[in-house]
Amino acid sequence: MLTLKEFNYFAPGSVEEALELMKEYEGKYTILNGGTDVMIRLRERLINPEAVIDIKRIPGLKEITFSKEDGLYIGACVTCKEISESEIVKEHYPFYAQAASVLGSQLVRGRATSVGNVINASPLADTVTPLVACDAKLVVVGPEGQREISLVSWAGESQEERIARGAFFIFVRKVGLKPGEMAIGLKVPYVEGQKAVFTKFDRRKEVDLSTVCATVGKFGEDYRVAIGSCAPTPIRLPKTEALLKGKKLTPELIGEAAELAGSEVSPISDVRASAEYRISLVKVAVRRSLAELSA
Repeated sequence: MLTLKEFNYFAPGSVEEALELMKEYEGKYTILNGGTDVMIRLRERLINPEAVIDIKRIPGLKEITFSKEDGLYIGACVTCKEISESEIVKEHYPFYAQAASVLGSQLVRGRATSVGNVINASPLADTVTPLVACDAKLVVVGPEGQREISLVSWAGESQEERIARGAFFIFVRKVGLKPGEMAIGLKVPYVEGQKAVFTKFDRRKEVDLSTVCATVGKFGEDYRVAIGSCAPTPIRLPKTEALLKGKKLTPELIGEAAELAGSEVSPISDVRASAEYRISLVKVAVRRSLAELSA
């Protein structure tokens, strides 16, 4: 069993202090938040930083706030357990609370953060499709100040197109952060009357990663369809959304949308499922979700 390689550990008390440390150890640090992914990578020596910067003690990064004008704000250190149990989230974004409640085991949910789930940039991340469906943005700070980065990536979009428009998700574990930038939170817009359905298909309950996950919702006149585990990044399905926009859901339209959604994804076959099976699950998720939204 490999032991941890020596590194300098820091627990800054402010964002400014964290940024100074990041500047000092330029390119040779890693940020520690929940640690569910970072600690594994440290133990297995997949990363070998000179410094580990633990941001959990920074004030303000544990906040959950909401207003109908500004939407939901989730600090970088808010755990998935806290999101799943938050009355604010359960009232206004119940589909997001549900996604947080099924991430990994109870122990993992108590440590993992939704921001960490985003930063990890895995196409399998359970809490990301609700955020993508909501047009959420990641809030980051860095040498050039604070900015917000869209979490939306579209089916059929190339890496070059994503980079050109400043998207966050570029490819598996490849993101649109600039050098020296650190995530401090998530901004999740709110649309009055919004309603969405989160679906997760997996092989085992409690501890398994998604075979396919999806968030399908109605936000004003728009229907949004976000899919995970079917591309190198979580994706929205523009053709399916365009088909549904402004229309009343009927059994015929729901069936057509489900088939179109299946044609918009291009998953791979791996140990979890074949590409064909994943496509069938996407169709099921979209069909069931739209049926529930129409009820």
